[in-house]
Amino acid sequence: MRRFDGLSVLVSGAAGGFGRSIAKAFAAEGAKLLLTDLDDAALAAAAKDLPNTEIATLAGDVSREATAQALVETAIERFDGLDIAINNAGIVHAYKRLSTIDAAEAERVIAIDLMGVFFAMKHQLAAMEARFEREGRGGAIVNVASVAGLKGAPLLSVYAAAKHGVIGLTRSAAAETARRGIRVNAVCPSFARTAMVLGDGHGADSEEEKRIVRGIPMRRLAEVEEVVAAVLFAADPANGFMTGAVLPVDGGLSAI
Repeated sequence: MRRFDGLSVLVSGAAGGFGRSIAKAFAAEGAKLLLTDLDDAALAAAAKDLPNTEIATLAGDVSREATAQALVETAIERFDGLDIAINNAGIVHAYKRLSTIDAAEAERVIAIDLMGVFFAMKHQLAAMEARFEREGRGGAIVNVASVAGLKGAPLLSVYAAAKHGVIGLTRSAAAETARRGIRVNAVCPSFARTAMVLGDGHGADSEEEKRIVRGIPMRRLAEVEEVVAAVLFAADPANGFMTGAVLPVDGGLSAI
């Protein structure tokens, strides 16, 4: 039996980066998927890439509460409930000193990376708590935060602030819902081999990559699959006693 056979799993930011790989991994483990992203066309392409999987898609802006509400309603309508939510959607601002960051840029990062997780969890938890009251069946939430949420991140101050906030939400929600059959955990990647980190045109062993890995004890980037493995571990129903955990996947960066 596969780990997530028959379970409904919501993945945000599912059209690319970690999200698309997370969706593939859950599909391979038997999950039913509800995928969301801002880019409708890219979302459709991601869904098409997962044959023989029961999939629903709903494009939307995670910084809007209406999107979070609609996603949970869709999960209930299509799959009779929501078992697992992976709140992965996020953006990062350019490397800048705090004093030079434009207010509108800062507000957009906070809106997506922090408020987006707040809105998502607000509606996900309400649905999971209601089902627990009815059926005694809870659920699991995994928030994709960042090692920038565990320590200072020079030149990424607003992004770091948002990710610190995600960790605060994670721990607080875990404590609130521990007796309601719901587990809430966070995974904190550092730099991984994604377009968000390297940008277009930066292949392996590029100067950009060499610059980034100098501060990582393992002296390399994370592979996307290594981060995905941590997400699935946190979501796994067999991992039933772990809640409020914050899991660094950072090659030792948070250890120094």
